Amino acid sequence: MEILRKTALGVLGGGAYVGLEYLWRGYSHGSMFAAGGVCFLLLGQVRRTPALIRPLLGAAVITGVELVTGLLVNQNYQVWDYRRNPGNFLGQICPAYTLLWLPLSLVAMALYPHADRLVRRFTP
Repeated sequence: MEILRKTALGVLGGGAYVGLEYLWRGYSHGSMFAAGGVCFLLLGQVRRTPALIRPLLGAAVITGVELVTGLLVNQNYQVWDYRRNPGNFLGQICPAYTLLWLPLSLVAMALYPHADRLVRRFTP
């Protein structure tokens, strides 16, 4: 039943990310639910790396997922548009948001074991 546990964790992560987006910019997109879930699951694995590289690796994971998601679903920049931000890459990612992902990834990594324990209580 590992797939059920991972799915539940992905749903929690996706829901949390969409909630953060609503707080940050007042709206979100369905693709962000999936991207947030994937990020949360990947960050759950990154949290096992040495503490000094965790935030960098976490930010890289989120930026990578953002890039892949952007290339797949944000081709017309209807979800987000970083083209005006300095250092952007194809309007999909930019250094300013990568810096924002540093603390966000650490928070997600800290919450992951708690979410995992909660999910384990309710899944077979």
